[in-house]
Amino acid sequence: MSRIRDNYENSLWYRLTRWVNGESDPLKGKMEMEPLRETEIIGDSVYNPDRLDREKVAWYLEDMGRNKEMRAFRALYNLASVGLCLLLIAVLLLTVSWLPVLGDPNGPNNNEVSARYVEQGMEECGAVNMVTNMILSYRGFDTFGETCVLFIAATCVIILLRKDEREIENARETDWKYEPKPDEILQKITLLLVPIIFLYGFYIILNGHLSPGGGFSGGAVIGAGLILYVTTFGFHKTQRFFGEKTYEAVKVGALTLYSILMIGYFYTGANQMRSLIPKGTPGDILSSGMILPINLFVGLEVACTMYAFFALFRRGGM
Repeated sequence: MSRIRDNYENSLWYRLTRWVNGESDPLKGKMEMEPLRETEIIGDSVYNPDRLDREKVAWYLEDMGRNKEMRAFRALYNLASVGLCLLLIAVLLLTVSWLPVLGDPNGPNNNEVSARYVEQGMEECGAVNMVTNMILSYRGFDTFGETCVLFIAATCVIILLRKDEREIENARETDWKYEPKPDEILQKITLLLVPIIFLYGFYIILNGHLSPGGGFSGGAVIGAGLILYVTTFGFHKTQRFFGEKTYEAVKVGALTLYSILMIGYFYTGANQMRSLIPKGTPGDILSSGMILPINLFVGLEVACTMYAFFALFRRGGM
């Protein structure tokens, strides 16, 4: 039978709970607060005794030599942080120790799934790159979800940071101060490099089913080219070929066409039907069936997302 404690409010657990929850006043009974007084004007300056009282309180709180509660809290906070880090390290090391040895033929990762990817991937999907077969065909639903995450992330950033036309016009004077200054050497080099960067990005996308690459890496290259151009020439020149309407058309259109392709891909695969787009001859540029256009749509989506993040964080608009 439990014993009821009459002086629970004076117990150590009750005081500790109030201290952790921030309900106890560390200054209670230790500082004498004077009543509020009116502000006095002495000469050309304003004398505010209440401000001096607040300064005394702040000074007392920051005085680690006298404030034992704050000193104990910081010590407990540091110990808890170190303990949490050590616990996390111990859990990770224990988890790694239970993992199978790399290359172990009896490991759970060496099963019929990975064997099917390697042995029948080219025949079933049409791409020479086995990684592309896996992420865009066998695990195409996951990749479609990741692309939707990029779209949602860019949309959320637009909602939070986008400025309307009036705000942009009002901030134009301030914004132009940060626009790049006309640098002949930098602009000539950028004009030379940006087309090459775009060409290389599309090369990575279109050869993703033949060699390492694909939509994500190629889209990142194209996005970097857009950021380089806008950093060199400014938004006023970039908007001539990639403005807000162009961005919306490319981004929404790429995700819409990607969705239509994936719906058809899932439907034909679930019903064991022949795909509308032929797989072609493995090794040719026009092969791999739906993987090639999907790579293109993913690349456009990634490029638009990178540029949108830069533009919105930079000036609140495209």
